[in-house]
Amino acid sequence: MSQPNVPFPQSPVVPKMVDGSHVIQFSCHKGIGCWNACCANIDISLTPYDILRLKKRLELSSAEFLTKYTFPYELDKDDIAGVKFRPVEGGTACQFMTPEGCSVYEDRPTACRYYPVALLSMRKEGENFDTASYALVQEDHCKGHAVQRSLTIDEYRKEQGIDQYDELARGWRQLVLKKKSSGPTIGKPSLKSRQLFFMACYNLDQFRAFVASDAFGELFALPVEEREKIVGDDVELMQFGFRFLRQVLFGEDSIPLNDAAAKERAEKVREKHLKAEREAAERLARAEDGDYPFEDD
Repeated sequence: MSQPNVPFPQSPVVPKMVDGSHVIQFSCHKGIGCWNACCANIDISLTPYDILRLKKRLELSSAEFLTKYTFPYELDKDDIAGVKFRPVEGGTACQFMTPEGCSVYEDRPTACRYYPVALLSMRKEGENFDTASYALVQEDHCKGHAVQRSLTIDEYRKEQGIDQYDELARGWRQLVLKKKSSGPTIGKPSLKSRQLFFMACYNLDQFRAFVASDAFGELFALPVEEREKIVGDDVELMQFGFRFLRQVLFGEDSIPLNDAAAKERAEKVREKHLKAEREAAERLARAEDGDYPFEDD
């Protein structure tokens, strides 16, 4: 197995990538000596499907859930955003922790389901798919590793109901991985692109209103039946959001534009290219006149 570099010397993630057939020894249950310890000091990133499940369970709008239970963070400086659980006021514990355990256990986030396994999604440059490997998280306080219970990671994932969570978050992970692997080739996303990413991934109710709006209908040529299906189902809407962002961020055209909008977009692209050509010609003319603005004196 390959051995990646450890980003932090004290990281609880064991730096060894394994596959789903790897056997682990672990059990977490009420009565174990470390019960609730991991929930008392959280650092949990949420996927869009995590947010969808939790806001539905709590009967909140996306905006209400995001405001009360989460905070945004930048995946990289001036980059697209992720969302993390907000701990209790003035503390580090999860807001859903109770003496009996997790109060939203049936809809708990992906990271909670995986613990003590870490999912490592990777996407090689030029590839259109991501590959999954796993690593173990071994924290000093956790006594679950000492319990005599062995099972493979694949068996553990099935037991924890992770398959559906991973499948429905795949489009989001691919967006994040593609942005990271593209790096400088696409540059830093604009403020508008970052706002669209946050809305389509995390604020699903706002995105629904956007897709249902007249402005969206004037720009995109979606069949009425398809648009109604998307707007009427949270999961369909979330998956469409990933498709929409691939088009906005990476130019992967899969949502047809109306003829007028397509012509306007083509004209803007043509004007952008003409402007770049004029600026290049002007720089060349200055250089031929002996003015070299890009060289030191």
